[in-house]
Amino acid sequence: MNRLKALFLSLAIAFSAALSAQARMAYVDTQKILSRIPEYEQAQNQINKLSEQWAGEVESLRSEADALENAYQAEKVLLTPTLQKEREDMNQAKRDEALALQRKYFGPEGSIFQKRKELIQPIQDQIYNAVQEVAKKRRLDMVMDKSGAITLLYVSNSLDISDLVLEKMGY
Repeated sequence: MNRLKALFLSLAIAFSAALSAQARMAYVDTQKILSRIPEYEQAQNQINKLSEQWAGEVESLRSEADALENAYQAEKVLLTPTLQKEREDMNQAKRDEALALQRKYFGPEGSIFQKRKELIQPIQDQIYNAVQEVAKKRRLDMVMDKSGAITLLYVSNSLDISDLVLEKMGY
């Protein structure tokens, strides 16, 4: 994986170098931009609070399942096979309930994912639109995000248009 990443980075740098003679390029630092947008911090705080609350609910169900299992293990020798089966089923149902709740909140399409999409996506769209406008106004051919997956080894600060994007957004 590291070789693939290094190869991709090398190709991106070579491509950028080849274009730089002909193309006008700039970069933005979306982390810098996001850190200066109060709505983003509020959204992150809201997501963090929900995440903690939901994690607590899941942990509470897991604790209940553990308590049921401990009680069952302590009484198991006194229970009939029928009662043992009932208790085992009850314990498994509680564990399944905790797992289902965890998936509901934290799964790939879970509540936390949806909340993130609801709160963060509009801010990301706003940044994208501001970048497009600044790039068109400055007649740039390429704008890269230095805080993304591609790490730039050297970038002149004169190419950073992050402050212009913030200004365009009113921050």
